[in-house]
Amino acid sequence: MAGLLWAAVSEKVSFLTAAVYRNAGKSTVAKAVLSLRSKNVSLHYASDNPEVTEKLLNVEKHGGYLVVDEFSAYDYPGYLWGDELRHVFKMLKIGYSLQASIHAENAQDAILELTEKNQISDEDASQIQLVIFIEMFGTTLADAKRRVTQIYEVHRVDEGKPLGHLIFKWDKESDNFEMVEESHLFGRNKEDVRKRSEILGYLANTDKTSQEDIEKALADFSKE
Repeated sequence: MAGLLWAAVSEKVSFLTAAVYRNAGKSTVAKAVLSLRSKNVSLHYASDNPEVTEKLLNVEKHGGYLVVDEFSAYDYPGYLWGDELRHVFKMLKIGYSLQASIHAENAQDAILELTEKNQISDEDASQIQLVIFIEMFGTTLADAKRRVTQIYEVHRVDEGKPLGHLIFKWDKESDNFEMVEESHLFGRNKEDVRKRSEILGYLANTDKTSQEDIEKALADFSKE
């Protein structure tokens, strides 16, 4: 799963991290995935002030990821909804990719939050190709457990509804992650994804997870 997500950000795939509850790990997962992007791919943080975000339209070189803290109607700095949310999708048309977090019941519902509640068009919503859905279990934050329970690929959006398929799902009984179907739109070089997975597995198993360790692994991989 991690190898495929690395391949996705290498291809600058726009993606959402979604969950029902707060503190489920939406932002944490998003930051971890974005940390695997290529060094020349910049991050731009969208503001709840459209005029600030609009400045990105005037930069000489467009590109990189436009990062939104959360798509939410809740009045909080960095949270976007309605007109502000629709403004973000205007940015994607000129070469930016999107990463945003959102509260939703499942991966498919994350897209419906955009199309049904924010009037995002099918064409604009179809720019999102990936949804990572996270669940949190436990009675308190201290004993909470978190799992990525769905990785969903969006092929396109039709009449406001996402059409796609599950790539990975989590089996609660065995606490294992299962591949349902291979991705169609990104990470199609399976040997490349395998190599990425091996690198990340090695880093995790040897406890080499600092930012320095990650950056060195990315640099070494890019040289191959």
